[in-house]
Amino acid sequence: MGDQRSLPVPDGLEGERLDAALARLFGFSRTRAAELIASGDVLVDGAVPAKSDRVHAGAWLDVTIPPPPATPMPVAEPVPGMGILHEDDDIVVVSKPIGVAAHPTVGWTGPTVIGGLLGAGHRVSTSGAAERQGIVHRLDANTTGVMVVAKSERAYSHLKRAFKERTVDKRYHALVQGHMDPLRGTVDAPIDRHPAGDGRFAVVAGGKDSVTHYDTVEAFRAASLLDIKLETGRTHQIRVHMAALRHPCVGDLMYGADPTLAARLGVSRQWLHAVSLSFEHPATGEWMTFTSDYPDDLARALEILEDEG
Repeated sequence: MGDQRSLPVPDGLEGERLDAALARLFGFSRTRAAELIASGDVLVDGAVPAKSDRVHAGAWLDVTIPPPPATPMPVAEPVPGMGILHEDDDIVVVSKPIGVAAHPTVGWTGPTVIGGLLGAGHRVSTSGAAERQGIVHRLDANTTGVMVVAKSERAYSHLKRAFKERTVDKRYHALVQGHMDPLRGTVDAPIDRHPAGDGRFAVVAGGKDSVTHYDTVEAFRAASLLDIKLETGRTHQIRVHMAALRHPCVGDLMYGADPTLAARLGVSRQWLHAVSLSFEHPATGEWMTFTSDYPDDLARALEILEDEG
């Protein structure tokens, strides 16, 4: 049984398309509104409408919003290629391989960091939602590199606070198309879900504050290798900010990268790697830094660019 809501169309929405009106009334995307209309979950004055119908002030809307699908629980099984960089009573630091999500989400059926740790016999914190216990930050499934997972409850609380207060130093290397101008700079642009409602994110007025610092490490003919420091940790932040500068990460087809260049370099995902992570140990207070080498596919792409001169 979904969330059922009934209300009249306010005067301010007179003449709006139905999908746009629903999006404004309920705060979801027009794509989501269109899905509800197509599935018969929207009635206007008791009749089944089309998404392009225009609404009139005072018309009665009956809307059923289905409950979200249940989030799957992690499958405890070892993840090939996931290296352990450090482990003690409070934390475990991993080098995450390609094709591995941090934790289960709706629609993701592949391996996860949390499932891999449990499958290999590692203990994790019981804090947090059941499907993401111990997870204090995330990397995209196809972004590789360093992640820290909490094993103790004190570590979970400490690290969650550290990420929130931005006292963690997160460094990434990204291979982006073209050449940055200036070679070093800061992108301070708010990010939120893309208006298309298709899973992408975008620079959106009124979005969440998002700050990315970059510095060019090496410039090749067709691309540039960047060292990137994040102040914030929004979903797809580096990918969105680089695309907004018209220098998307090589291989990032979701955000407009050139598929021809990606194919020439043998890159089948975004060239983005979490190269280092530094933070205060939750028990000892020691400042610790962990690094992760480039995986083979990213290293090969750089070799090709270097060979081209």
